[in-house]
Amino acid sequence: MDVELRGITKRFGAVVANDNVNMVIRGGEVLGLLGENGAGKSTMMNILSGLYSPDEGEILIDGKPVSFDGPGDGIAAGIGMVHQHFMLVPVFTVAENVVLGVEPTKRLGYLDLKKARAQVDEINKKYGLHVPADALIEDLPVGIQQRVEILKVLFREADVLILDEPTAVLTPQEVEDFFSIVRSLKEAGKAIVFITHKLHEILAISDRINVLRQGRITGEGVPESLDEAKLAEMMVGRPVSFTVDKTEANPGRAMLEMTDVIMLDDADERLLDKVSLTVHSGEVVGVAGVQGNGQTELVEAITGLERVASGKIIFDGEDITHASVRERHSRGMAHIPEDRHRDGMISTFTIAENMVLNSYYEPAFARGMAIDWASVQKTAAKYCVDFDVRTPSVFLPAGNLSGGNQQKMVVARELERQTKLVIASQPTRGLDVGSIEYIHARLIEARDEGDGVLIVSSELDEIMGLADRILVMFDGRIVAEFDNTGGKADRNAVGLAMAGAHEGAAA
Repeated sequence: MDVELRGITKRFGAVVANDNVNMVIRGGEVLGLLGENGAGKSTMMNILSGLYSPDEGEILIDGKPVSFDGPGDGIAAGIGMVHQHFMLVPVFTVAENVVLGVEPTKRLGYLDLKKARAQVDEINKKYGLHVPADALIEDLPVGIQQRVEILKVLFREADVLILDEPTAVLTPQEVEDFFSIVRSLKEAGKAIVFITHKLHEILAISDRINVLRQGRITGEGVPESLDEAKLAEMMVGRPVSFTVDKTEANPGRAMLEMTDVIMLDDADERLLDKVSLTVHSGEVVGVAGVQGNGQTELVEAITGLERVASGKIIFDGEDITHASVRERHSRGMAHIPEDRHRDGMISTFTIAENMVLNSYYEPAFARGMAIDWASVQKTAAKYCVDFDVRTPSVFLPAGNLSGGNQQKMVVARELERQTKLVIASQPTRGLDVGSIEYIHARLIEARDEGDGVLIVSSELDEIMGLADRILVMFDGRIVAEFDNTGGKADRNAVGLAMAGAHEGAAA
């Protein structure tokens, strides 16, 4: 199936999300769609899948004009979209999620689960997805849940698959597995739109690349004639630096000290196993490790989101082991959470409300028992400008923002106030190269102003570029430490430590 979009324009009030966009999607090909946060990528694909109707322009399938009144029409036409945020029922099995809404039935309308499992297994085998049909979604890792979303659209016989930021929450190992699946789909003749902001990924997987900026196509080509620098300039309209510009660290007093910290799960298994570390003012400490080795729990312990079983946590000379989240925040701890939707924002609250979620009670925003909304609006507007959060109004729901703009909103709220310690977990997840460059600069600025900065990231390049010291976590423990002054840490040695080799090594 070949699809053509001609002159597509979409407006939301005064905002033009897509402006006269022309695009061709061919069967047996991966079209990479690249753009900044808020460039109009997702809007464009929501139009193609029937979620939105264009204000101008037309869609042609195999040369014939079509119009969609809703996503059901898009699915019926063979177009399936895998959204950035999974739409799965956690307590349902894989098979139940896949057939939800189009369930095979037996006589008298009873659900035919046996047939559902057989159909899922058939698709699994055909495309090499390897997803157990009877597994509960809540028991599956993120990478496998991603495959379930693909199973859903394949079950509905989609010939065009739109993958919206499909690798945003995947580990590097899961990305490679995912690429294998994408290639098998291409070989089967499927037309694939791969939406991302990650330059190296789009060069690795695409046959053709289109670049969107401010709702317009600003560049196109094939990977063989492009490189990351050219793509980045097409995206943001200026040259982008891929290296972190920083001077040598000047560490001061200990800002965070953890000593023999143990955290247990409900079965009394150790999530953190005698973790000890120190972060000084004026330095960036990076925590590297394969996702699931205690990094999440480490951040929860430091920020007070979860209690520790034993050990001590000292912040700027004060014992905060049993302090509340608000107490830690009031002392000057900033927290950029790993999962912005669960811990960093409330989607139905306005952008302005989200900007003061953890400080609405402070004198700057409180007038007696009431909130000073004029002050909140002024502050939120400043934060949006400073961090390029793209929105026509700070009074729109935060859920209306693109994923990247939501992340910038959270980062702005945490970094724009007076802080002593910044805990940044996956701080640039979902951001484009221009925004990543800016966030990195702000984190280094916090370091240079005397903050201690602890960064947890699944992107090893980010850790290598930002950190003055690198700690490696494996199986709930700090297993290695590396001096990264001047970027001198051995990347291979860090990688080996992440895999569990040379435990206890230091360099």
